[in-house]
Amino acid sequence: MKKNVFVMMAVAGLLFASCASKKDLVNCQTENKSLTESLQSAKEDLAAKNARLTSLEEQLKQQQRALAESKKAYEALQNSLDKSLTNASQNNISIEKLVDQINESNQYIRHLVEVKSKSDSLNMVLQNNLTRSLSKEELKEVDVQVLKGVVYISLADNMLYKSGSYEINDRAAETLSKIAKIIKDYKDYDVLIEGNTDNVPITKQNIRNNWDLSCLRASSVVQALQNKYGVDPKRLTAGGRGEYNPIADNNSDTGKQRNRRTQIIITPKLDEFMELIGQAPTEEK
Repeated sequence: MKKNVFVMMAVAGLLFASCASKKDLVNCQTENKSLTESLQSAKEDLAAKNARLTSLEEQLKQQQRALAESKKAYEALQNSLDKSLTNASQNNISIEKLVDQINESNQYIRHLVEVKSKSDSLNMVLQNNLTRSLSKEELKEVDVQVLKGVVYISLADNMLYKSGSYEINDRAAETLSKIAKIIKDYKDYDVLIEGNTDNVPITKQNIRNNWDLSCLRASSVVQALQNKYGVDPKRLTAGGRGEYNPIADNNSDTGKQRNRRTQIIITPKLDEFMELIGQAPTEEK
């Protein structure tokens, strides 16, 4: 009898230990899954921050280039003023008249600086607003940059279109709606939608070549912005550049993927620049 009790107690102990081990195993699996998800999230966050850092580094280079150009412009202006003073001295031009010409030139330069400063500030705000509105997942397939006063939004073709097609897929709807909201908020800007492809010939029926494909894709985005999201069509232009505007080497799959893109290019209205040109001071002969 005692032997049977001992055996039963041993079996019960083994069963309890087995249950405890299974529970520990489940806990370890749950913890491992949580850690794996946290690691993946951290990797994605790091990738998004690296992309943002690259974009900021490019903006810093642009600002440095703009500063260098401003220094050149200042030196050119100084040379021009020196020549004016020399000419005035040689030709007996009155000091009052020369001062008036200099003041007029300075006023025009200040106006140019104010317009450029305002444009640059608006572009940076536009870029920041758009970047903040996009999710981490969207930022993996959407690149936003400001180059020479123009905002470029580059979207990957596999995010925008159905495979081998120019029809916009459902996955792109939320991203386009966010971009459309930014475009509608900045009413003084025109928008060019530009389609780009890799160099692989297209074999679809009714699409003759990559020129056709790039134009059709740009037109699809334009019509979506107009018909689904209410962007004023007078501000929109659709264009295609086919395979002739690559940003990477087409000899690799990665390069081809980067080249297959649609760019939304946001620029100040052309008539504002024409008006500015009309305000330039004229030289008296």
